[in-house]
Amino acid sequence: MSPTDDAHPTGPAAHAPAALAHRVPDLGALQLLLAVARLGSLGGAARELGITQPAASSRIRSMERQLGVALVDRSPRGSRLTDAGALVTDWARPIVEAAEAFDAGAQALRDRRDSRLRVAASMTIAEYLLPGWLLALRAERPDTAVSLLAGNSAAVAERLLSGDADVGFVEGLTVPSGLESAVVAHDRLIVVSAPSHPWARRRAPLAATELATTPLILREEGSGTRQVLEAALGGLARPLIELSSTTAVKAAAVSGAGPAVLSELAVGDELALRRLIRVPVNGMALARDLRAVWPTGHRPTGPARDLLALTRA
Repeated sequence: MSPTDDAHPTGPAAHAPAALAHRVPDLGALQLLLAVARLGSLGGAARELGITQPAASSRIRSMERQLGVALVDRSPRGSRLTDAGALVTDWARPIVEAAEAFDAGAQALRDRRDSRLRVAASMTIAEYLLPGWLLALRAERPDTAVSLLAGNSAAVAERLLSGDADVGFVEGLTVPSGLESAVVAHDRLIVVSAPSHPWARRRAPLAATELATTPLILREEGSGTRQVLEAALGGLARPLIELSSTTAVKAAAVSGAGPAVLSELAVGDELALRRLIRVPVNGMALARDLRAVWPTGHRPTGPARDLLALTRA
């Protein structure tokens, strides 16, 4: 095959679908031509489509150059289609109608997506941050039905990866495999006890080693709170009690069952009322990031995207 054969292909390859965009006018131009045919006026067609008459004239001329034929005769009395223009209009009508059907179908898909939002969140975020965010979302999207699935960070990841949630929120040190994330808030874990517990009356801060070797009221394995605590201490003693929610851990600590490590977000009222006492600890940093998460490559859209925006407001 000679070089000229490559430069000028013949047969089906010369009209490959990939080249259609260069040979076929765009939908806006075809809509304009149909409007001119229906109204008999380029100016009227421009007004109907919300563009200026010079812009409409330019688009018609561009389409004529692209097709290589005259489509519209212009005169002081109006605009009239040429014979070629009438034929092109007949071809354009089903194309535009198909595009309108496509657009209606796409809108139906968006409406179905926007009609519900499934959120999965670890317990601290579900109990102390999400209620406010979801109230703000309801003000923006009153027709969106929201369901909240609360669990530990590992459960949140499972629901996202299985397609059972649209967006999630976790509080662990790392982002679970297969998920992308964005930081939406910051938090700190603190050691607390009931006023009757000996730690509440200490004058010196608690040593991190003593905390690590003391049985505590803990969340279950897989929770973000427990992950952060274990990483900070390098390990934990066997739990005094193991519970599956922040509220349950807090209630057990208030009752005097033992000390606990909880989010500052969760114990503000209890500290203010002195139902719990904050116990200072030396040599330990328990700050953590709270993150929104979603499956890799599937950044949230619709209501999930709007909820993310509200978390940063």
